[in-house]
Amino acid sequence: MTSGRLVRLRRYPVKSLLGERLPAAEVGETGVVGDRALALVDRATGRVASAKQPHRWRTLLTMRASGAAPEPVRITLADGRRLSMSDPDVDGVLSAAAGRPVTLVDAVPADATLLRSHPDAVLAAGLADEVPADASRLGSAAPGTFFDFAPIHLVTTATLDRIAADLPPGAGTVQRYRPNLVLDTVGDAFAENDWVGRDLRIGPDLVLAVLAPTPRCAVPTLAHGSLPRETEALRVPARLNRVEPLPGLGPQPCVGAYARVVRAGRVAEGDVVTVG
Repeated sequence: MTSGRLVRLRRYPVKSLLGERLPAAEVGETGVVGDRALALVDRATGRVASAKQPHRWRTLLTMRASGAAPEPVRITLADGRRLSMSDPDVDGVLSAAAGRPVTLVDAVPADATLLRSHPDAVLAAGLADEVPADASRLGSAAPGTFFDFAPIHLVTTATLDRIAADLPPGAGTVQRYRPNLVLDTVGDAFAENDWVGRDLRIGPDLVLAVLAPTPRCAVPTLAHGSLPRETEALRVPARLNRVEPLPGLGPQPCVGAYARVVRAGRVAEGDVVTVG
């Protein structure tokens, strides 16, 4: 049995925007309260906007979202301007910032999809070129939210530290890999691979079931706010931890793990973590 502490808790109120650190939060069936509750929808295609398609949506990672219902979510633009989701001109301002007409939505459209560019193709072609992409359905992981696969993404400090050792100083890891939970546990880097099928307990109440290693797209390589583009953020995991996250997917560069909520609970930074 492995034990440790929850050292970082984060949520991302708007899909593909930067998020916020929280000292404590409720975690329920749909993940950290307020996480991926909103998204931008491309008015031209009807698809959900995602930085997984960098040539079109990498500017989303210049914006930061904070807050959760019942208060309006707030968005800070790259130039420092602040918006509320309740502002009458929010869609126009976000469209200008994103470079395409978009609508901010709080309900998953019927048959909602996004495009995930092939990561290796992005590395080879650069950010400006359109490359092959796969369409992914949304809405099944946690009804009413904009998760791709599962409502919780977790990673250990050992994994982040091992990746950081091969990145330039100050390249950032927590920001690039966008976890909800950062865990300081006993064990080596990429121990999350071995947690699949096991329960993880955090604090007095929360229980998670670990589902699969988290395959990485091109998003970690992109500029995140003040962090510059860093292609090694994908190449390093590809070298150190290329595993098959799910049967039939083939080996993928993986960082962290996905989990679902078995029993809801409130958690706070510093809570004890036990991996059963």
